[in-house]
Amino acid sequence: MSNEDCLKSLIESIRKLDYINPDDIPNIDLYMDQVTTFMDEHLKSSKRYSEDKLLTKTMINNYTKNELLPPPNKKKYSKEHILLLIFIYYFKNILTISDIQHIFNPLTEKYYGKGADIGLEAIYKEVFSYEKDQMDNLLKDVIRKFNKSRETFSNIESEEEKEFLNTFSFICMLSFDVYVKKQMIEKLIDESILDKKKMKKKD
Repeated sequence: MSNEDCLKSLIESIRKLDYINPDDIPNIDLYMDQVTTFMDEHLKSSKRYSEDKLLTKTMINNYTKNELLPPPNKKKYSKEHILLLIFIYYFKNILTISDIQHIFNPLTEKYYGKGADIGLEAIYKEVFSYEKDQMDNLLKDVIRKFNKSRETFSNIESEEEKEFLNTFSFICMLSFDVYVKKQMIEKLIDESILDKKKMKKKD
């Protein structure tokens, strides 16, 4: 595969990624099987392998057990449950269960349920309204990193070896980007925990 074809393939795979539009989520409560089917259908573009399971009954039960997800009402899950599961789906790839708990506890305490001033659906819509801009910026950054990686190891004569090292460089650049952002997220969570402890001491 040529450099151009490789880059084109990467861009196409990124463009296929999409988020679930809240209007596509049923306004009626769903049973567990319906929830897993819904998530699988709407997030299938993010699967690495076709046989991958995005969400299982065991996962949902564990999220409830770990207080990431409020318990279902008579074995049925609301639209708000689905919204939380979508957030969990994205967070769980980079954060620990403990970190997600620290993010979710105030979120569910303040905004889950009908009595909230602003609901989870409004929060979800606000956050994902920037999805297109973020995707455009991400694509530009990926292209820049890809082109930069092609410039590495220019002194290597073997084309096969050079291709391998170029690809390795590209993976390293992307990985370092993820690493730095993960560190930033963890720092924000840690500071949030510290602020909560300070507030409790004042009370």
